[in-house]
Amino acid sequence: MARILIVDDAAFMRMQLKNIFTKLGHEVIGEAENGQQAAQLYEELKPDVVSMDITMPEMNG
Repeated sequence: MARILIVDDAAFMRMQLKNIFTKLGHEVIGEAENGQQAAQLYEELKPDVVSMDITMPEMNG
């Protein structure tokens, strides 16, 4: 089981990814909607895997 951080500016996509990862037995430990939030959460949560959108506002993946 991996601890996953999901980063995407689209709430619908974050929800879809969370559902997929959870069904596969992984733990979604955080979600961010831009790269700045992702960097902060990465430092705080230390996830095993980051699923990140490439094009986002403020700071890209």
